[in-house]
Amino acid sequence: MKASKPVRYLFQTALALVYCLAAGMSAHGQEQIPGYPDDVRFGFDPRELALLPPYCIYTQLFRDNVPGGNNFDQINRWRLLLGPAFNDLHHYCWGLMKTNRALLLARTQRLRTFYLRDSIPEFDYLINRHPDFKLLPEILTKKGENLVRLGKGQDGMVEFQRAIAFKPDYWPPYAAMSDYYRQIGALAKARKSVEEGLSFNPGVKALERRMAELNGTKGRREGAPQPQSSIEKSAAQPQTPSEQSNERSN
Repeated sequence: MKASKPVRYLFQTALALVYCLAAGMSAHGQEQIPGYPDDVRFGFDPRELALLPPYCIYTQLFRDNVPGGNNFDQINRWRLLLGPAFNDLHHYCWGLMKTNRALLLARTQRLRTFYLRDSIPEFDYLINRHPDFKLLPEILTKKGENLVRLGKGQDGMVEFQRAIAFKPDYWPPYAAMSDYYRQIGALAKARKSVEEGLSFNPGVKALERRMAELNGTKGRREGAPQPQSSIEKSAAQPQTPSEQSNERSN
């Protein structure tokens, strides 16, 4: 019998806990990151909340623990804007918090890897339960970026392609694909990804910058080692589709 999605999520969470314990990290009683709560799901640290999209504090569990989160007008506004998936959106917010911990706060590779791995079930919860969710391209891209960071580049590429299939004019997955191809030295594919992205999103500075960088590497041998990708360097600050326009003016 096929397990229900909530049961699968609980199973994935249990696996993450097993990994945490196997890595010598306790979810309770042992401070993983000095000065921060052990678990993002219960800590609601203001410094971490400040890095999240504005809707997060109005999602389930957040709104009961964050000052101002129980604002009925805002809760209703975001629910109407984002649809039924808003009821599960706290999982995406947790995934972003775990990603930020991995990239901004983790002091060891082991802890960084733990948080990156632990973010994937949070993203999958929304992906699996709400296949038509309007934020799905963003969530798929975030998942793909973390898979690349975990050394699972091909799996990450699958998620980027899924994001593009859902919304061809959403530019971040094109940038992420190009970064990955450039990282492994596949410059022609990196350039093609940027070109495809620009065909749907002319004028996006992030893509134009990558094209300029790739044009500067034309003389390099295909397959030669390349500089670290933007995915690896990025602080991965959460970005919603509505925030894409900000990149155009940078």
